[in-house]
Amino acid sequence: MPKKKLNLILLGVDSLRADRMSCYGYHRQTTPHLDKFASQGVRFAQNFSPHIPTTSAYSSMLTGLDAFSTTVVALRHKGTLPDQVKTLPEFLREAGYDTSCVGFTGNPASRGFDVYHNFSGWGNWASGRSPKAENLNAVAIPELERMAAQDQPFFLFLRHMDPHSPYLPPGPFERMFYSKDECAPGNPSMKPVMSFKPFCDYFAEWMPPGITDIDYVVAQYDGAVAYMDACIQRLLTRVEELGLAENTLVVLNGDHGETLDEHDCWFDHHGMYENTLHVPLIMRLPGVLPTGQTVPGMTLHQDLVPSLLELMGIRTKIKFDGSSLLPLIRGQQASNYSDFYITECTWMRKHGWRTPEWKLMVALEPDFHFKPPVELYNLLKDPLELNNLADQEPQLVTHLRQRMETWIARREKATGRPNPMYTNLDWHGKDGVGPFKTSQQAYDTMHIGSVGTANKLQAGNKAKAKKTLRKKR
Repeated sequence: MPKKKLNLILLGVDSLRADRMSCYGYHRQTTPHLDKFASQGVRFAQNFSPHIPTTSAYSSMLTGLDAFSTTVVALRHKGTLPDQVKTLPEFLREAGYDTSCVGFTGNPASRGFDVYHNFSGWGNWASGRSPKAENLNAVAIPELERMAAQDQPFFLFLRHMDPHSPYLPPGPFERMFYSKDECAPGNPSMKPVMSFKPFCDYFAEWMPPGITDIDYVVAQYDGAVAYMDACIQRLLTRVEELGLAENTLVVLNGDHGETLDEHDCWFDHHGMYENTLHVPLIMRLPGVLPTGQTVPGMTLHQDLVPSLLELMGIRTKIKFDGSSLLPLIRGQQASNYSDFYITECTWMRKHGWRTPEWKLMVALEPDFHFKPPVELYNLLKDPLELNNLADQEPQLVTHLRQRMETWIARREKATGRPNPMYTNLDWHGKDGVGPFKTSQQAYDTMHIGSVGTANKLQAGNKAKAKKTLRKKR
């Protein structure tokens, strides 16, 4: 008899920092269930999201391609993926899979699923605590049961909105890591946060009225991670109960990290600092992948699709920009990259170059934080990226910039298109404004507004994407 095809469950977790997970060394026990999950499979210690934010991150994660090939770099991307680009669900549909996603409409990379489901993944202070992950499970578990009951192999993609802001985890997670009075007088730590005009109205919608302690907000993020972890365990329990575990490849990958109280990029995912780039990747497939293994080499989002297709025995003639992770798992090579190109186009338009020791960040226009146009950090001596060495190391800046520009020229030649970071001039959503001339202009122009406005930014063309079941070929 032919070998039964593997099922695939991919958990895409929004805004999840690797360094806030206990299985990645965090001192708080935020992810006990995912710690166990990691012990049953392979954990990639240095997995990075090279293209920030969500829109570009998922476009690479679900295609095996970089931003030059997907053309997607901006949060407010207009249009679709190029016609020649295939998404993971499209590969698997052609291989006979039933494909379904929960919470993933409106993204260019959401193309190709048979079924689209949504759930309530936002919230505000007036509405009370926000059970985002339970809302997801309420949709995802029945869908898992439906797919498990048929003979057809399946791919289920779940986009988790915890720990994405608003950080409103239900109890007991709200107080799991905080015991003080978040509104105690005399604490000035929240003043710069609530004084930041582009975000202050958004924060006021979901943070406690009168909040003074920034540590409370940080603890809410950690609580949201722990809440997500518990809800993912509910899904993994159902996988076991349905008898799927032995024949299902389960993968967890973060789309990007999050800035909390670091770098003045308050409680959001912009800036190309490590807290935003470093994301978890964990894979489990009993009897095929080793257990309890940690892969130390550098890996990127675009490595995921070629790895999944290889594990699932699905061949393609497409040349991916990413590389399979299996040689790293087998110990046949140490790393997929020695250095790599990084971009962000969320609330600032910047790009840069990261090596194991150094990170260069170059602004393509003035940003709304009034940061210097060039930043250089020694990641070994200054892992928190607090000491900008750009002025002290001009020759190193020139060297890294030349390496970056050589790579850009090579990719532009290979794709026949200019770098999309150079062409997305209205990336900020203000049509006709073009690049900001000054940081003051950027500060006065950029504004999140309400939680509802933030939801619309994330949703993209969500209103056009209905819960539809496409006819199978």
